[in-house]
Amino acid sequence: MSASVTVIIAAFNAQDTVSRAIRSALAQPETAEVIVVDDASRDATCGVVADEAKRDPRIHLVQQETNHGPAAARNRALDVATSDYVAVLDSDDVFLPRRLAHLLSVKNCEMVADNIAFVTPENLSEATEQDWSVIDPKFAPLVAAEFVRGNLRNHGMSRGELGFLKPVLSRDFLEQNKLRYDPSLRLGEDYDLYVRMLLAGARMQLTRRPGYAAVVRSNSLSALHGASELAQLHIALQAHLDSRPQSSDLTRAMQQHLRDTRRKRDHRISLDLRREQGVWAAVRYLISARDRAWPVALQILRDKLNLSKTAEDAAPEKGSRLLLSVE
Repeated sequence: MSASVTVIIAAFNAQDTVSRAIRSALAQPETAEVIVVDDASRDATCGVVADEAKRDPRIHLVQQETNHGPAAARNRALDVATSDYVAVLDSDDVFLPRRLAHLLSVKNCEMVADNIAFVTPENLSEATEQDWSVIDPKFAPLVAAEFVRGNLRNHGMSRGELGFLKPVLSRDFLEQNKLRYDPSLRLGEDYDLYVRMLLAGARMQLTRRPGYAAVVRSNSLSALHGASELAQLHIALQAHLDSRPQSSDLTRAMQQHLRDTRRKRDHRISLDLRREQGVWAAVRYLISARDRAWPVALQILRDKLNLSKTAEDAAPEKGSRLLLSVE
């Protein structure tokens, strides 16, 4: 791989964290440029980024007059990126030291990902200062079926979701295959792009050594997704199946993911109907389709038993929680 990476940051009301994200990217010698797309923030995000740009010419600010969501913002950055590879960094997260050097050591693949350490804001410094080199640095291939299965529900209190991964991507592969984020998605936009890259023939490698610290907040945007976002994700997942994947194993995994998302969508719709129109409106919706009521009942039970947590939700009060087990 070429040591030339464009780091893409989609920022919305990120005045308190975007400097930290930018500086963590600039601390990587492999970073050629950092493109920050301000998605119509209502705070001082633009001013903060402009001040950072005065100190380093590698920083470029793109401003959007209307909020279109992270997928559209990242597409704006991809359209002006100049490096061989791109890396997405959320505006409240950071790259861990020497991350890009490790990822760029991999040859002959279009997607290279590492483990994620989920932390609270109070524990971020500890994560960035920790010696992660004790964890095996080796990479292993990750094929499409394994990637999709890595997003399915498992038993236990929490589950990892490979859609959280933030791989370095080949910009040339994206351009040749005319691939971009789906701007209609405000949930699962990363997962959707990764699947479409894999279906187009991209090769993916993954290491369990952490290189990315994701800061978990109780008021994060990821906690605010509703029925419309789940409905759009359902459409995207159906499109993956409609592409007729060659592997029967991949098809089965995609079908299960589609069923899981449909259940979550129907559950959210029923909750919205109950709040807006009353209990009987929710009941009528649930019984209007033969296969709707029972899956939603199971979802409610999982929520009651606290079985629906994701790795992102489960950051501990002290230390960090890794997306991928290293045991």
